[in-house]
Amino acid sequence: MQKYLIICFTLLGSLNAQNNWDLKSCVDYAVKHNIQLKQADLNNQINGNNYDQTKAAILPSLNLAAVHTYNFGKTIDRYTNTFANQQVLSQNFYASSNVVLFSGFSQYNNLKASEYSYKSNGESLKQQQNDLTLNVVNLYLNVIFTDELAGISKNQFKITKEQLDRTTKLVEAGSLAKSVQYDIEAQLANEEVNVITSENNYQIALLSLRQVMNLDSVSSFNIIKPNLDVESQGILTTDVQGIYETALKNQPGIKSAEYSLLSSEKTLAYARGRRSPTISMNASIGTGYSGLAKDIKGYNITGYDTTAITTGGQYVLSPRTELVTQNKPFADQFKDNVNKSLGFTLSIPLFNGLTTHTGVKNAKLNLISAKYGQDLAKQNLYKTIVQAYTSAKAALSRYMANKKSVEASQASFNFADQKFNVGAISAFDYNTAKNRLLNAQSNLLQSKYDYIMRLKVLDFYQGKDLTF
Repeated sequence: MQKYLIICFTLLGSLNAQNNWDLKSCVDYAVKHNIQLKQADLNNQINGNNYDQTKAAILPSLNLAAVHTYNFGKTIDRYTNTFANQQVLSQNFYASSNVVLFSGFSQYNNLKASEYSYKSNGESLKQQQNDLTLNVVNLYLNVIFTDELAGISKNQFKITKEQLDRTTKLVEAGSLAKSVQYDIEAQLANEEVNVITSENNYQIALLSLRQVMNLDSVSSFNIIKPNLDVESQGILTTDVQGIYETALKNQPGIKSAEYSLLSSEKTLAYARGRRSPTISMNASIGTGYSGLAKDIKGYNITGYDTTAITTGGQYVLSPRTELVTQNKPFADQFKDNVNKSLGFTLSIPLFNGLTTHTGVKNAKLNLISAKYGQDLAKQNLYKTIVQAYTSAKAALSRYMANKKSVEASQASFNFADQKFNVGAISAFDYNTAKNRLLNAQSNLLQSKYDYIMRLKVLDFYQGKDLTF
């Protein structure tokens, strides 16, 4: 029995551990299971396959073929060069190869363009992973924020409920008017709504995090809430320019734009290379079989014909012969009918409907667009960092101010609570002081997590681990 209980508690503990997720577990799971990221990974694999195909296109082509043909009616057999009026079976076997020797380096430039495009897509995939990571961090913090906000609402509801109990006793004792009890009951009802709303917001925050992670488990989902405070997060010690210069070196989005620019440059070189002559070499080897091919085995004399008369009046007779043949074996024909070829082709493009010219013009425009894209990526990165940096400083200032506001509001509420208990102030003044404390606590919590999130964004752009 004791062993059974130990096993049960162990399994329950394991199950509970699986349902408690820290930030790293959430990020790792999201990166592995997020559907949009899976689609991006598939697209990146397709780009990799296209890159491999571009590399293989430079290699010589090699093709094998076999043809089995029946000819009916009058035809010329290619192997015997004779007419045939019956059904003729012929078989052809050949291998051919072709390789481009020179094409204005267009193949090489096309290969490099494909390589840079593949690398650009790879960095874009990493950028999507990073964006997903930041989104998970934001949602993870939002879960903690809504949970703590729900805790504040519950605490306020508890205080009001205790106050209602005291007020009810005072009313029953005749020390307070019944209207005071009604005011407190109304306040309690409003705060009960706040508790329900805050609980609902917490569940929505959990759901949003699970959806981004693509976690479809129906079991309970809870996150491990670290002890977060502003003092433990440190302060801004690096200026905007320093963070930006660091981000330029490690952000996949910037690297993706750089590879995209290199790909456009090679694409332009490829388009220009198509103006040059192309030299290619082709070779083939083949053989075949014909049903008309015969081997002569001898001849038979079938009679004599008079072919001349001598001066003496005698007839000159010549034998009439008939060839004795047999079908030529397949193996002999396969060996004897071998033919080989080797050739070179020079192709000079003169006019092809402005296809090459248009391709060069479009490649130039795409190159300019890629340069704009790189500049825009850098501008957006700088803008994002400046916004995060400025917002972090503002959030820290709000946090310090809200911290003082909470201390003052708490002292004011404590004093109001004492005065209300002795009937020195009305229920309206009491609720005003209580609501002022609630707003101050909510604002403090908001500024706290806003500051922490902005710091994590700046840590992200500096290449630091997003941990608590």
